[in-house]
Amino acid sequence: MINRDSSRTARSISVLIVDDHPLFRDGLQKALELEDDLVVVGTCDDGERALIAARTLRPDVVLLDINLPGINGLQVSRQLKTERPGIAVVVLTAYHDSQQVLHAMRAGASAYCVKDITPERLVEIIHDATLGFYTVGNERMDARALEHWMSANVEAIAGGYGPDSNEHFVPLSPREMEILQFVTHGLSNKEIATRLRISQQTVKNHMTSILKKLNVQDSTQAAVTALRHGWVRLQDNWHS
Repeated sequence: MINRDSSRTARSISVLIVDDHPLFRDGLQKALELEDDLVVVGTCDDGERALIAARTLRPDVVLLDINLPGINGLQVSRQLKTERPGIAVVVLTAYHDSQQVLHAMRAGASAYCVKDITPERLVEIIHDATLGFYTVGNERMDARALEHWMSANVEAIAGGYGPDSNEHFVPLSPREMEILQFVTHGLSNKEIATRLRISQQTVKNHMTSILKKLNVQDSTQAAVTALRHGWVRLQDNWHS
């Protein structure tokens, strides 16, 4: 158990764990339950259940993987922050690169952590998140510092595309993510239009937006990017 100074709040912090790997999820729960002021109120293995559980249990903090069945962690984070701006989302993922971190923070995460983090460090980050601080790696930031950090990283990664640079790093909309999932499964624009009951031109318009946001040249590159980052999964089931 981790010793803390007396300045810590005595109020219990409720935590919801969202991860589709049972061994990691159970181990994380056991580690957090060693803390006197952390209470794991629930666990989930996919994005849809996470949204339902968060609405019912109203946790203070959600520990969230990005690569989830159904809707991915970025979509879950954005929806959670839309519904409850005060909730803290701590992303725990095996995948790490600068673009992924930026996507997560722009989707409303309070922290971005890789899964080999120590329990002690994770507990510190959970507490910081409930106090309104943001964490990326070893950097702890307040809201103003985070804004500067995101601006600097957008410029560095986008390479100075101009006024629309931020658009490359805005998480895809739910409809765009749905279309990208179909693309990843090999469906044509016509087939996607039929599935979604929209026009082919509307699908093309969405694809143009997707390519711009992901800064890629074609749908194949978009699909590869989505798979590599865990935003979509080939094993997800699709209804005809």
